[in-house]
This record gives sequence, structure tokens and C-alpha cells, in this order.
Amino acid sequence: MSFEIAKQAIDYLLDEKRNFQEDGVIWDFIGGEPFLEIDLIEKICNYAKLEMYRRNHKWFNNYRFNFSTNGLNYHESRIQKFIEENHSHLSIGITIDGTKLKHNLNRIYRNGKGSYDDVVKNIPLWQKQFPKEGTKVTISSDDIPYIKESVLHLYDLGIHEIHINCVFEDVWKEGDDKNFEKQLVELADEIIDNDLYKDFSCSFYSEDIGKPLKDNGNWCGAGMMLAVDASGFFYPCLRFAAYSLRSKKPIVIGNVKDGIDQNKLRPFLTLNRTTQSRQECIDCEVAGGCAWCQGENYDAADTNTIYQRSVAICKMHKARVRANNYFWNKLYRKLELQGTRDDFEKNRRKVKPIVC
Repeated sequence: MSFEIAKQAIDYLLDEKRNFQEDGVIWDFIGGEPFLEIDLIEKICNYAKLEMYRRNHKWFNNYRFNFSTNGLNYHESRIQKFIEENHSHLSIGITIDGTKLKHNLNRIYRNGKGSYDDVVKNIPLWQKQFPKEGTKVTISSDDIPYIKESVLHLYDLGIHEIHINCVFEDVWKEGDDKNFEKQLVELADEIIDNDLYKDFSCSFYSEDIGKPLKDNGNWCGAGMMLAVDASGFFYPCLRFAAYSLRSKKPIVIGNVKDGIDQNKLRPFLTLNRTTQSRQECIDCEVAGGCAWCQGENYDAADTNTIYQRSVAICKMHKARVRANNYFWNKLYRKLELQGTRDDFEKNRRKVKPIVC
């Protein structure tokens, strides 16, 4: 992205106060690897801060710059300078997938070498600067055998919040759900038997999932989180840009020069559970916490519709629910025997699933 495109996008957002009435804003930089362009990012962020201040925009007192990085160049002086200057308005997550074996399955250099060793050496510096940040782990079929040991390994590194979820694409093989459940049950045993639940969390376990749903909201935020690409085109979410799609055409809802076409945006604002779900999903007794990605729904649909919900993750969700029930039943039995359940419920950490 050129600075001129970024500048036009910022100007548009700040000018259109009628259409962007939120009390705060998150400027989210997504790659590839965003910190490869730290000079450009610094220039963009400085411009955004200056314009919010100059216009006396309410976002000036309530903004955040958000980054998800692979952590490889996190230690470099240019990046550290940027962090020091913007720390109070920064959120940075380093993605480390678990054990060295698990991480190096997918995160490799062009020459085939794994990146784990180069990432893990930057974890202590990141934790010192952002002690409350967690890491994001994504699971697909080949990753299932490494779930338990990977989460425990991340705990050993001192990462307290593990945000983890299965991919929404149809990559799952016969028996994956059973193996997935087995891994989560074994992980539950480790967390509970060793009292790890007192200081650590894993988003696979939440009391809020696995129940019938009464609300009719949309899981995904597509249509409410504007994305802009390097050419200045607007999308309802980055998953509708060409580089995020396998087979469908991108859905463009405007550009930095002409603004948002409200007629193209309107279909996304009508999305909810019932407008896109099968009856079996609406009636499902364990629908709570069953997530979806709007972009994947569109990409996997039989036609060019955004109203056909993909159900590729169904078996994996049900396996998670069974393991989740095991986790909480075992934990509460332990706490009741110890006589500490009331204290735990009063003071326990709130674990909220994070979905990508």
C-alpha cells in the first residue's frame, strides 16, 4: 500500500462522521507480515494521530493500533522505537503455534527451514512489553495430534491466554472429530490435575458454549469492520478481497475516492443466524459457540451468495462441546471436594473465545 492510499482512507473515515459514529477506532494492520513495512506503518500512524488531533475528532482519545505479527523481526530497533513511541495505544500479538514441531509444520522460510527458534527468542521481550496479550493458534487436520502438548508448551513459555480455534474450511478427515475430542480431554486433565486453570486459560473451554441459542445475531462482524486493500478498494471484511478467496470474485463495496456504496453494503447488515443457517443449525441443542466465517460461507457456497452457511466445522464443534462438558464437570467436582467452588466462581478468569 502506498502512503497516498492510506492517507485517503484515513481522510475518508475521519470525514464521514455520520457513517462512523463509534466512540473509538482500531486501526488494524494485516499482512503478510506487517512489520516488514515498519517505516510505512509509522508514517501512516503518525498521520492518523495528527489528523485525529487536528480535526478534534473524538477518536483521538480512544484509538488503538493493532498488529498480529510472526515475531521474527520484533526485536529490531526500528520496531522497538515504534513500540516505545506508541505503547499506550498498541495491541500486538505474536503468533507462535505451539511446540517447535507444531510451529514448523506451517511456519517456514522459503528454504524450508522452520522459524520457531527465531520467533521464540523474542517472546520474553514481547511479554515484558505486553504482559496481558495472548497468542493465537489455529488448528487444521494435520495439527490435531499436537494440540495438548502445544498448549502446555505455550503455558511453559509464560503465555497465559491461548486463543485457539479450528479453521472454517472443509479440510477435515474421517475421525478428526474423535481425535480432536481426545486431545481436548487429555489437555483438560493436565490443566485441572496440575491446577493450571488458576493462572492460565485456553479458549477451547468456555462455560458459554454448547447450549441452545435464543438470540438471532450474526457470529461474524462482516459489514461492520471496513477493510481497505493496497489499491484503495473497500471490502466488508478482508476475507472478501481477492487474495483471501479460493474461487469466488471479490466483493467490493467502494473505494477511497468515492466512498462506500451503501447499496452494496446493505446485504451484509441483514445477516443473522436464520437468514443463512439450515434448520438443523437453528434447532441444534449445542449451537452456542458454533462459529462461522462470512468470507468462508461465501467462498464455499454453491452460488455467489453470502446467505449460505458452511457447516464444515459441525463435527469439530460438537467434539469441542463434549470435551468442554468434561472439563467443567471435572473442574467443579474437584472444587466442590476442596470446598472452593464459590470462591472460584467469584474470582475466576473470564475466558472468551476469539475467532478468526
